[in-house]
Formats: sequence, C-alpha cells, structure tokens
Amino acid sequence: MNLSLRNSMLSVAGLVMAGGAIAGPAMAAQATPAERAAASVVSEQGKGARKAGYEYEAQPNFYYCGPASTRIALSADGKAVSQDELAEKLGTTVNGTDSAIDITRVLNEYTGGKYKTTEISSDEASKEQVERLRADVKAAVDAGEPVVANILGGAVDVDGKEHSYPGHYLTVVEYKDDGNTVKISDPAAPDAPEYWMDITELANWIAGRGYSS
Repeated sequence: MNLSLRNSMLSVAGLVMAGGAIAGPAMAAQATPAERAAASVVSEQGKGARKAGYEYEAQPNFYYCGPASTRIALSADGKAVSQDELAEKLGTTVNGTDSAIDITRVLNEYTGGKYKTTEISSDEASKEQVERLRADVKAAVDAGEPVVANILGGAVDVDGKEHSYPGHYLTVVEYKDDGNTVKISDPAAPDAPEYWMDITELANWIAGRGYSS
C-alpha cells in the first residue's frame, strides 16, 4: 500500500459521501455479443485460479460507480439491469452511494439473498481480515458471484500502477495464486478496465469501508 498516497486521498475524502463518487466521468463501454453470451459462465483458469464470467459496462458519470459495479456483478448471474434502475434502488446521488450495505441489499434483491456485507473497520487490514477477504473472494468467484468492494484512497496494482479515488466502488471478478492475487473490473477505467492486485493491497484499499460477497 502506498501510504503517502492513501493519506493524501483521505484528506480530500470529505469532498464526497463515504460511499464513493469519483472526480471525472467515464464513457460507457460496449460489450460484444460473445461477451454477453459468456456473462453467466464460471471457468477454470488453472490450479488455484477461477474467473467469473461477466459483462463489463463503464459508469456514464462520476458518481455511478456503485450502480456500475453492481451491474457488473449481476451480469455474472445473467442479469442485465440498467445502471439507472440500480441507482434508484441504491439511493445513488451526485454524492455517490452511501455504503456497501446498500450494495448488498440491492444485490440480494436480484439474486435471492446470496450476498453479505463484510466491514474492514480499521485503517489497515489485519492478517485475519486479509485472509477473510481472500476466502470470501474465492468462494464468491467460485460460485460465479463477483465481489463488489467499496474503496478509498490509493493502491498499487501488480504492474506498479497507482489507482486512487476519493471514494469508489469496483468489482472483483477473478483470482489466481489461490486467491492471493485478484483481478479488478473498474467501471471508472474503460480504457484499461481490468488490472491485477495483491489481496493484501486490496484489503488495505477497502480498509475503513466494506465489501459485498
């Protein structure tokens, strides 16, 4: 975790609601028919690796990260719900979506109660919380149910690229290395919508907030 970056982002977090809105718009990406057809597929990628089939769609404005991430997760269950419909159910405003609890509530409305909320209340995730996240991601992706995470501040992916938001939601859609490395589907980054991240880095990115799995 880039602590200096995280601390600098924490200092501006008051500009948005705790749930997440980002500083600039992203244009919606279009999925191919093949991608849509694969939306409900869960496939083996190798030993200690699994991927949930899903349909990516970018958020159309700076505050729809909650609806967009929820839509990505639901697409793995074969459900194509509009972001506007999800935003209404989530109570999303220009200040974002309040918390992971709202994401879980709406995911459960469409999936029949498959999701739960887990909070990482401390500023830094403990070893136990990292392990809990790893286990939750593996169980969720194995079941074809991507995880929606509520994050704050900055984090660095496995390629050394920094990603920072003053509040944001994103979706975890794949894992490898027995869950120690996970793939993020980021609705705010249509030009580079996927990146891999160490599970500890992700847990610390979520720290102070929570996730739906």
